Amino acid sequence: MSARLALLASVDPGVPESEVFRLALHHAAAELGALGGTVHLRGPMSALRLVSSAGLPSGITRSLEIIDQDGPLAAARALRGGRGVWVPPKSTEPDGATGAGGPAAARWLPVGRVAVPFFSGERGIGVLTLFVVDADQPGPDAWEFLRSVIAWVEERLSQAPPPTRQAREERGGDRLRHALKAVRVGSWDWNIKTGDVIFDEAAMELYGIRTEEFTGKIESWMRTVHPDDLPPTLGAAQRAIRDHGVYEAEYRVRKLDGSWGWTRARGRATYDDRGEPVRMVGMGWDSNESRSARDALSRALRYMSDGFLAVDDAWKIIFANLEAERTLGFSEEELFGRVLWDLPAVRQVPDLERRCRQAAAEDESTGFDVTMPDSGRRYHVRLVPGPDGRTLYLTDVTEQRRHQEERRAAEHAAAERAARIAELTAGLAKAMTSREVVNGVAARVLPPFGAGGLLVQVIEDDRLHAVGSVGYSDDFIALVDGRPRSSRDPAWEVIRTGVPLFLSSAAEYATRYPDLADLPGRAGKYAWAFVPLTASGHTFGVCVVAFDEPRRLDDEERTLLTAICALVAQALERARLFDAEHTRSRELQRSLLPHALPQLAVCGSAARYLPAGQGTDVGGDWYDIIPLSGGQVALVVGDVMGHGLPEATTMGRLRTALHTLADLELPPDEIMSNLNDIVSDMAEDSYVTCLYALYDATARTCCLVCAGHPPPAVVCPDGRVYFPELEINPPLGAAEPPFETSEVAVDEGTLLALYTDGLVESGSREIDVGMADLARLLRAAYGGVGADDGDLERLCDILTAGLLPAVEPMTDDAALLVARPHALPDEKVASWPLPDTPQAAGQARRCVREQLSAWGLDELTPTTELLASELVGNVVRHAKGPVRLRLLHTAGLVCEVFDGSLTMPRIRRATETDEGGRGLQLVTALSHRWGTRYTPMGKCIWTEQAPLGPDRRTDPSEFTVPAVEDLDL
Repeated sequence: MSARLALLASVDPGVPESEVFRLALHHAAAELGALGGTVHLRGPMSALRLVSSAGLPSGITRSLEIIDQDGPLAAARALRGGRGVWVPPKSTEPDGATGAGGPAAARWLPVGRVAVPFFSGERGIGVLTLFVVDADQPGPDAWEFLRSVIAWVEERLSQAPPPTRQAREERGGDRLRHALKAVRVGSWDWNIKTGDVIFDEAAMELYGIRTEEFTGKIESWMRTVHPDDLPPTLGAAQRAIRDHGVYEAEYRVRKLDGSWGWTRARGRATYDDRGEPVRMVGMGWDSNESRSARDALSRALRYMSDGFLAVDDAWKIIFANLEAERTLGFSEEELFGRVLWDLPAVRQVPDLERRCRQAAAEDESTGFDVTMPDSGRRYHVRLVPGPDGRTLYLTDVTEQRRHQEERRAAEHAAAERAARIAELTAGLAKAMTSREVVNGVAARVLPPFGAGGLLVQVIEDDRLHAVGSVGYSDDFIALVDGRPRSSRDPAWEVIRTGVPLFLSSAAEYATRYPDLADLPGRAGKYAWAFVPLTASGHTFGVCVVAFDEPRRLDDEERTLLTAICALVAQALERARLFDAEHTRSRELQRSLLPHALPQLAVCGSAARYLPAGQGTDVGGDWYDIIPLSGGQVALVVGDVMGHGLPEATTMGRLRTALHTLADLELPPDEIMSNLNDIVSDMAEDSYVTCLYALYDATARTCCLVCAGHPPPAVVCPDGRVYFPELEINPPLGAAEPPFETSEVAVDEGTLLALYTDGLVESGSREIDVGMADLARLLRAAYGGVGADDGDLERLCDILTAGLLPAVEPMTDDAALLVARPHALPDEKVASWPLPDTPQAAGQARRCVREQLSAWGLDELTPTTELLASELVGNVVRHAKGPVRLRLLHTAGLVCEVFDGSLTMPRIRRATETDEGGRGLQLVTALSHRWGTRYTPMGKCIWTEQAPLGPDRRTDPSEFTVPAVEDLDL
């Protein structure tokens, strides 16, 4: 573009006008890709005359030699408006000459027109017009280029040399007269008041009037007009005068040779001060050529494949071609003059009249589809408004629309499959387990393919095992699960070759695998796609997509299924690794938590552990029940902050340490202090909350120590639920001993619920709300909790189901321990004070004999006497009073001796020469277990004997009861 402008700028000033026009046309047409162009200059009698053209045939240029300045052509509009004009192809606005001829070849030329005026000072003197094929309006760059060319033309015209006298004469009337004569255009001047008319030479020839016969009156012209055309021609003149409009008419006149020829006339009247018409000045020209062109166009329209209708402003049909006649069911003679909406075929089309009238009212072209009710054919109606009526094009688009709908349906199906594949990809990315992978494939792959079954099998121990299926019965899965490697099995064949296999019918299946011909009927499937599952270069299984009816998949579907199964293989391989990791983590978690809660006479219990979300399924929450001596039991829940293997490891270490400390029967506050030291020695960011509850079945109390943990829920025998106000200590790892303890009375029938914060707190629920929900659930369920420990298991299920989200993934681990303490009845407890003298051993034996006889435990009397004598003798010899003996009849028999000393006995290995050191060895041999614990007044040494039966460890008759002075205490 810039190169062309530079080339034009290099043209020397002073070149002739013809060269200026030629160069401007050439470069403008070349830049815009135009077929050709014209340049018109303003002339006399409201005419634009052609002075230069390029690329157009003579048939077109002849019709454009004279253009009416007031006409509708693009060139006339551009000059009148003083700006560029764009007329698109197939525009409803005619683009033929209305001055000299106006042949149809120009009017209906199927090209767009770009017209740009040029000026001399403030006066428009001409216009450059380009004929372009492009249906789009030129862009800003193209308009800017044309303005630059026009500026160059205006500059060069101002520098052009003045014409010679001969040239001036030719540029004046002579040349115009020669041009008008050449195109047979005549001018006339009619005095409306007197009837006088003046014809120039061309007009005289045009209308076939000889000079000697011309009277100078309008009647001379009227005698030359064909009688059939005279009334409408005069009527057009009268309307133009009355409406102050432009007079236009086409009529036949008798030529000098006696033949009739078509002419066109155009004129405009002038008026006096009172508005009375005075004169009408106009032009006339031969329209035989344009008439012929219009006739040719009419013939083309008549036989075109699309229906074509022309209607006037009243919607009366003035033209219909053969296709329109066939569509509407009438001949041209029957259609002519009839109102379009009166036709039966048109009335049957819903909403057609309203849409056509609306388009006409908006004076805009419109198009829409209609369906003919009688034939069911679909037509596209194109309505184009014009100055004298409307034209309607009817195109049969039945097949086209059917193909479009099929294409849209195919595109929709493809888009839907693509969307499902995208969903499948996202779903597989989130799938963690093999079951989730299978479910995701079934939900997103089977529907778009219309499949009815899915079976995914992987190789394990050289056999095919099903990891998931949809659409098959359990009996069929059991039948095909674990099938060994075989060369005549479609699944194994696909795995061996790595090539997908597609079977379209049961007959094809039976022909290829006769040994398995019964499987399709047993499965209820009749077409299959066997696709290998390959990941990391290794084929480890097969995905079988089955159909309930025979079906042959096309190439696109087969390719798509193969690609899908590649995604499935990757996801399944990842899921299998997760499944293995999940199994290991569950085993680790089971090893870290109690395998089973101990069955204690003084406390029934049930517990739950629920890991947070998906992952390794291990965390730092734990629970425990630790049986202790003297009818005591420790209830523990704890929470290591965080989730994962490190936290689980920390939890395991603390649980082991807690068991050790509890077995030493230290007070709860000392146990918590020792745990705090252990946590403090760990990483700096290790924090642990813990609740330790020591229940005493004889005192019917529960001693609680809390380190940053939520309080337990206590359900009273009357169903009332409360949370004790405990002394809350900081979490372990951040606390400073000593730890404060609290004591709660526990009546028979009371329930204790110990839990971690993951049970009652989440991102959408505050802990206070969660504890209130826990209390509500406990109140509602308490009445249904019987004496059986199975009721406690059901209670755990109720609490976890009511407190933990069913859909929303858990964000924290949760542990729950529900305990039902049982008090030891008074008749099961016997206690005696003993003197701090050697006689205390004999008195202890007597008390034992009498009490065991009352309890019906005579078989335990010898052993218990020996144990009590040994323990009391130990106190008399090595400790200090006061001394007390107590027997507890629980699931076993507990013998306890209390004294006021803090010195703990320990077992020694006695040599053959030692006189003592064998007393505690004797106690160990006779009892099921034994130990010591501190008390507020000193210590307690206790033994526990299991009930008589196969578990009895030692027969006391094997031992001789030594004298007190011989006991090594």
